[in-house]
Amino acid sequence: MKIYTKTGDAGQTSLVGGKRVSKCCPRLESYGTVDELNSHIGLLITLCNDAKDQKFLLDTQGNLFVVGGYLATDNSEREVRANNIVTEEMVRDIEIQTDRLQTLVPPLRLFVLPGGTYAAAQAHICRTVCRRAERDILRLVESGAEVDAQVLAYMNRLSDYFFTLARKLNSDEKVEDIVWKRVVTMIAAVLCITGVAVGQTEHDSIRQTTLNPVVITGTNTYHKASDSPVAVKVITSKELQDAGATNLQDALTRLTTNITTHTSGMGTFVNFNGVSDDYILILENGKRVSGDDRWNRISLDNVKRIEVFSGAASALYGSDAIAGVINIITDDSRRGISASAATRMRSKGRMEQDVNVDVNTGIFSSYTSYNRREADNWQVSNLQAFTEKAADGSETEVLKLTGRPMSVGFGSHNISERMEWQFSDKWSAYIRGNYYDYQTQRPQAARYFSTPKKQSDGTYKYTSKQAYSYDLHHQSYSYGGGARWNPNSRTHIYLDVYGDNLRSLYDYWQTDDEEAYDEMRKRTRYFNETLRGIFRLNSWNKLSAGMELTQESLTSESDNISGEHTQTYNIFAQDEIDISSWLEAVAGVRYTYNNLFGSAVTPNAALFFHFGGLRLRASYSGGYRTPTLSQLYATDQAKTTSRYTLNNTSLNPEKNDFWQVNAEYANSWMSVSVGGFVNKIRDMINYRTMTDAEISSDNHLSALQAEGWTTIRQRDNIDRARLRGINTSLKFMFPFGLTIGGGYTMTDSRAETQTLNASTQTYEIKSTPVDKCVRNVGHVQASYDKTWKRYHLNVNVNGHMQGERYSSTYGYADGFSQWDLTTRHTITLPKFILEPGIGVENIFNSRDTSYWNSNFSTINPGRSVIVSLALRFRQ
Repeated sequence: MKIYTKTGDAGQTSLVGGKRVSKCCPRLESYGTVDELNSHIGLLITLCNDAKDQKFLLDTQGNLFVVGGYLATDNSEREVRANNIVTEEMVRDIEIQTDRLQTLVPPLRLFVLPGGTYAAAQAHICRTVCRRAERDILRLVESGAEVDAQVLAYMNRLSDYFFTLARKLNSDEKVEDIVWKRVVTMIAAVLCITGVAVGQTEHDSIRQTTLNPVVITGTNTYHKASDSPVAVKVITSKELQDAGATNLQDALTRLTTNITTHTSGMGTFVNFNGVSDDYILILENGKRVSGDDRWNRISLDNVKRIEVFSGAASALYGSDAIAGVINIITDDSRRGISASAATRMRSKGRMEQDVNVDVNTGIFSSYTSYNRREADNWQVSNLQAFTEKAADGSETEVLKLTGRPMSVGFGSHNISERMEWQFSDKWSAYIRGNYYDYQTQRPQAARYFSTPKKQSDGTYKYTSKQAYSYDLHHQSYSYGGGARWNPNSRTHIYLDVYGDNLRSLYDYWQTDDEEAYDEMRKRTRYFNETLRGIFRLNSWNKLSAGMELTQESLTSESDNISGEHTQTYNIFAQDEIDISSWLEAVAGVRYTYNNLFGSAVTPNAALFFHFGGLRLRASYSGGYRTPTLSQLYATDQAKTTSRYTLNNTSLNPEKNDFWQVNAEYANSWMSVSVGGFVNKIRDMINYRTMTDAEISSDNHLSALQAEGWTTIRQRDNIDRARLRGINTSLKFMFPFGLTIGGGYTMTDSRAETQTLNASTQTYEIKSTPVDKCVRNVGHVQASYDKTWKRYHLNVNVNGHMQGERYSSTYGYADGFSQWDLTTRHTITLPKFILEPGIGVENIFNSRDTSYWNSNFSTINPGRSVIVSLALRFRQ
């Protein structure tokens, strides 16, 4: 095989993917300088005598090939291969080696001139060429190219390493550094300035990934957050670690004000921009996550970032995202073998355990995770309040004890596996699977008092009843796979298949009357196939288009439902257009056909203006959500309240219009964002209480009433809502390791509901806030990071504050605030990282001790010590 090809004789060469460019373009200059640095390192290795230094320099040469491969790929036209990704671990390795060398040389007090031994002089040459490579990469960024922050962080750290290595090489030969001697006062002044610069350098990587991370949600292509044509709120992995979040709901509540959660004995419910989680689309790496337990099946172990996207302002993921999209992006190991184990414990038996094992050989990679969660039952208040009326009309409040816990104990197991194959630059494939098992642990002996009955003598009779007769048991497994084909640099084709199966059981206990048995509450099956492509039509136009098939089925023994099913077909297209250097547009449309509800078309559009550090965005999207099979066919029996809920196969789809504007300014040390939204939802599904006339005219309803069901209701399209909100966020990053940020969201909501007047038996339009909506929400987060050689300290304070929360059943719950303090202590050793942690949850012991049948603001058990330990191994 000949070494020469003659294809570059005219001064052009090919990038990864085949694109032809000039040999003096900024991209070629950048990775050409990286190649020059690699050659100088080759000479430096021959001059070193220390085996540890030689090994690390050899590893560095391999890493520079990774950097070069990344820079040789125009990621605006072609996705970077997995083995060309620069990781935080690679940056951390340089820091570890630099810290090791610093322990071997005397403290630095004066400026050092290049020179000394031959080896030290060569190390200084490597340092200066590394700095030049860093400048060339920055020029590439300034030319408009997208370069991951880790690439710049890696080159920045590497130059510091060469400086320290040069001093160590002189020290090995007992040759003193050559210092620059000037007036001491001048040196002192310069050193003070340099000290600030060094402190700032230590946090460059954190600054770049925190203030301006990469996002893909909304466009399905990579953008820096500041350059995304649609507004995306990003929660970085560092923010997740600092906040000590253990699950997705916890992370979203602590780190964004758009999202609130409400936990009761029935579970945790999420509210996004004033709308319930029924209207939220959850993705993992851009792929839909389905099922009742979807929030709990997402592990935060390897999360690189969470992208929060308001409204259905993208045609790519589904117009049923009436509230918004939450996309979890994972950060997997890109080389060798790595493993980690972590345990976190709090009061009330709350424990989280996580184990991860990643293997990457370049062509094949495997990512395995196991998560265990458990908690005991606990009470915030064990008192029930009842009102007794005397003959004279006076009222007396009577308190009774209840054994029903406010938070039900549970145990869960979650196992995930994903395997990927990178066959070539053009072909790759993956398969994935997940198994999730969740079971409540209700107290079998718990009892409560039912609503008292007034006796003929005017006294009240209280009856104690068994609180529970069963546990809930959820089992689900999901599977999927896909492939990517890049026939050329302008075309990317993706095929994804995903299936989810959920089985929910009533586990009835042994009683005096009957044996223990299981009853199928429901079984759901979900299957999705998506074929999509990204086409670079020209330098200013990028088209994303595809088709999607979704199939769902529902079976339930308790509701006598046998295999109801539905199919939905979607065709979508979305175009990104660069109108000018400062103005971009996105326009998309999604066509939906459902076998039960027919066709619908939903559009979306966005405009993006940017100049310097200023970003202005405006978007519109239409949403369309068909009723779920449970809403269509399932019934519900609430025995404690004698309420029976009917199914309704005549429901209509829900629709909405979502408008959003956003203004943002950011520079190298701060970012500020202000935005507003309007969301108008029509044909919302809620519960309509049946009139006496409807019940008496229907034999089935009359029979239900005769059985003792005092309230009979049916799902119906009786609501419409209008939500308006303002979102603000602010973040500062200081050079000495301190980061302070916060946000505030005000949501004004109004729901119009068709409500039955019991006395007149007529329907009236009742205007209230949207159910579970919180008007005012704020959060504050402050973190401090400091490194001393192999030890890294992180201290984080997180505060979440929210106002009253409205409930259509119970009225308003009081506002509350919760403040948490966490510390992480990272000890880096040659082969593993040890990370103990300790903190305090709910520092000020904020608790709601209202009576049991109240609308609780929070069911947090109170102040608790948090203890954690993580251990990470690497090859």
